Amino acid sequence: MAFNYTFATLCSTLFLLLLILNPTVGELVHQQPLLLKYHNGDLLNGHHTVNLLWYGTFTPIQRSIIVDFINSLSSSKLADPLPSPATWWKTTQNYKGLESSALVVGKQILHQDYSLGKYLKNTHLLALASNLNGAASINVILTDKDVAVEGFCSRCGSHGSIRTGSNRTAYIWVGNSETQCPGQCAWPFHQPIYGPQAAPLVAPNGDVGVDGMVINLATLLAGTVTNPFNKGYFEGPVAAPSYEAVTACAGIFGSGAYPGYAGRVIVDKSSGASYNAHGVNGRKYLLPAMWDPQSSACKTLV
Repeated sequence: MAFNYTFATLCSTLFLLLLILNPTVGELVHQQPLLLKYHNGDLLNGHHTVNLLWYGTFTPIQRSIIVDFINSLSSSKLADPLPSPATWWKTTQNYKGLESSALVVGKQILHQDYSLGKYLKNTHLLALASNLNGAASINVILTDKDVAVEGFCSRCGSHGSIRTGSNRTAYIWVGNSETQCPGQCAWPFHQPIYGPQAAPLVAPNGDVGVDGMVINLATLLAGTVTNPFNKGYFEGPVAAPSYEAVTACAGIFGSGAYPGYAGRVIVDKSSGASYNAHGVNGRKYLLPAMWDPQSSACKTLV
């Protein structure tokens, strides 16, 4: 069973935020702190290779934005400036049983010929993920803006696992929503289709679709290492988990966030782009808050 990162999850979390932050509504509903329960399953400890399959005609610049992000998660070269994606990723170490999880980009496969067509079913995603199979790996399928995927827009991505013999390998799918559903999957770089209609933020790498993919990929990577096989950390019943490490904090990017407002983030004075993390090769990224087990609260970088 795959965990789907859906826009409904984002909306429900934004509503919870509204209940907490709006005094009038808050008087009607008593809010309990959100707790992700550990279900005693395997977590992805240690060093893991992130293999990438690019399905569609991603440009070299688009690919480098995502590759630099993944490599930034475990980079030790970012003592200054801070915060960084590595700072963000260290929160996963606060999950009991997940003392260390280092990620680095492995092999990359380009599927620019659309070998399975421009509409992919879930079975196609599993087949593509199997092409990247390897020990201690996370296999990531990235679909371009002209590729429709079963359930896309009602979900912004998903993660699950595939079994080869006696081995299980985690996989992730994330789609580029630039032309299909930016209001669902590229917020806050695009106005949402529902809720408050504040002006969108400027994407830090100048690409609404790919910068949105970074947010969704970050969300699913955190969910994958803390709940790779549906027996890790999540809230809700095992058959239908509702929140994971980052989906528990959907819509929060900086302190003071509320529905329609991503929170206080850093704004580049020259470009006007919004970000909260410095990556390798001079990259800047906007990363979502992650639920911190030590405080039982959503932790932001700024």
